Amino acid sequence: MSQILTSRQADELHRALIAYLTAANLPNTAAALREELNLSEEVFDPATAKKYEGLLEKKWTSVVRLQKKIMDLESRNHILQSELDNATPTSRQNKDPAAWLPRAPPRHTLQSHRDPITCVAFHPVFSSLASGSEDQTIKIWDWELGELERTIKGHTKAVLDVDYGGPRGNTLLASCSSDLTIKLWDPLDSYKNIRTLPGHDHSVSAVRFIPGSGNLLVSASRDKTLRIWDVSTGYCVKTLRGHAEWVRDVCPSIDGKYILSTSDDYTSRLWDVTITNPEPKVTLIGHEHVVLCCAIAPPAAYQNLAAMAGIKKPPATSSAEFMATGSRDKSIRLWDARGTCIKTLVGHDNWVRGLVFHPGGKYLLSVSDDKTLRCWDLTQEGKCVKTIGDAHGHFVQCIKWAPSVIKDVSVNGEHGEPNGTPKKGGAAATPEAQIRCVIATGSVDLNVRIFAN
Repeated sequence: MSQILTSRQADELHRALIAYLTAANLPNTAAALREELNLSEEVFDPATAKKYEGLLEKKWTSVVRLQKKIMDLESRNHILQSELDNATPTSRQNKDPAAWLPRAPPRHTLQSHRDPITCVAFHPVFSSLASGSEDQTIKIWDWELGELERTIKGHTKAVLDVDYGGPRGNTLLASCSSDLTIKLWDPLDSYKNIRTLPGHDHSVSAVRFIPGSGNLLVSASRDKTLRIWDVSTGYCVKTLRGHAEWVRDVCPSIDGKYILSTSDDYTSRLWDVTITNPEPKVTLIGHEHVVLCCAIAPPAAYQNLAAMAGIKKPPATSSAEFMATGSRDKSIRLWDARGTCIKTLVGHDNWVRGLVFHPGGKYLLSVSDDKTLRCWDLTQEGKCVKTIGDAHGHFVQCIKWAPSVIKDVSVNGEHGEPNGTPKKGGAAATPEAQIRCVIATGSVDLNVRIFAN
């Protein structure tokens, strides 16, 4: 018989066997094995035997555990291979991030909150996802692994919104609550509460970091105002007044120059925040009930939305050329920068709770109290091309798309120049944004769901 074990491994096994037989109260069998192996009491005394006790059982259970893991992996591999073999050309095209849409079932269902989930937010770099709930907590998840990382406590009433942002390289998490406060948490310091911003006179319903500003944050409140804060000092630097009722949602433009807000007064307002005393640049009037959510279209969507608006050449003058709003009147409206409603999207059977534009610019996604997630094709006049009917088991309250990964494109240095030096006569390479096909939704059913490619 060929020798599989080395002489040292065989010796370890023999000793472990004798220790096992001795511990199992089988002295005669242990003595017979000792004799066969020439292991006398002097060589293998009781003290040495004690060291080997339990070793055989540990090795045995490890082998069984590894065998089970191998079988699970083989089974998973078989399923994936079968999916790949049966993949149609269309489903393979779906790998193009600009054309990707979520599909059931979700990759992960995250469960830990004890009350309805009100909001979700993705970390701009890491695979962290924050969720806020009426249970007064914020939970941090690893959305790739589908695991809970930590629970943050500090608010004394329902958490209504969360957002990641702040100075580059020093990302913070902001949260707001019915307890009238906004809190800032530091992800690099175990999510320690580094600042609390009091000032609103009623529930704070939405909070967003303003892109490009580094340290500015905007909040919307039931006190009918929006406030802009400097997170480095904690001071409110501007207060925006104009809405007649509760301000429900807020969305800054990609360059931070404009802010879109929605309200219980049935209107949405676009504000120019570059001026000292911001006033509404345009008021969007048309919804027949409370306007719950809003989104500013990315430049990638301008061409499709311009065609819908009957404009031949898409505008490129402003970072807020087109917008979307969702309402309790069950409709979604698309608007241009002049405040004209260019399209009304009808399909949801209940309040529209959340909106997000596809980063590729072709689709708008929405979630609603009718428990569905819907995808509207902006190249087909806003036609609803996909509905995930069982997105959640109860009202779907929020949706977020994972931010694109910004890759800095630098040129390798030549002729002794440092890396990143652009070639003479050529412009410096612009950073490239890579779309991440990951969506998170939160619901009254206490679940956060991750839909991913």
